[in-house]
Amino acid sequence: MSETIPGSERVRADAEARGLQVEIIERPAARSLEEAAELLGISPGDIVKSLVVKRSDDTYLFALVPGGRKISWPKLRALVGVNKLQLPDASLALAATGYERGTITPLGSTTAWPVYIDESVVGRRVSMGAGEHGRSLFVDADRLIEAFDAVVADLSDPE
Repeated sequence: MSETIPGSERVRADAEARGLQVEIIERPAARSLEEAAELLGISPGDIVKSLVVKRSDDTYLFALVPGGRKISWPKLRALVGVNKLQLPDASLALAATGYERGTITPLGSTTAWPVYIDESVVGRRVSMGAGEHGRSLFVDADRLIEAFDAVVADLSDPE
């Protein structure tokens, strides 16, 4: 998908192509997870962070982790079957996905990287980045998992 198309339009187009219903809303900027949750009228755990993770071979994956939790590096390395993973700097994350930090989502990513989702989001309606600052999307986590044939596992720890 072209990087010249606005992020939320790429998100919508990809969701539609996958038969996935998403709701994208405009929202003011938030200074914390708690403030973002309050603005959206949801609990912090219903906000899912889409983290771009770099492998040592310069390929990437998405790790989707709910608010209030962080990636468990030992769990994720074991799941992926590698000895080293890292969060890339912002410019590499942008190059890998076409999205700036704070807007990242697997939907509409310029490259379709594998998706790993923390098991704690199963059965929930969640909010996540929508490809542009000032927007969030809502999606049924189970449908998102199906749409990406995502790997669901325990890959996080409490923050």
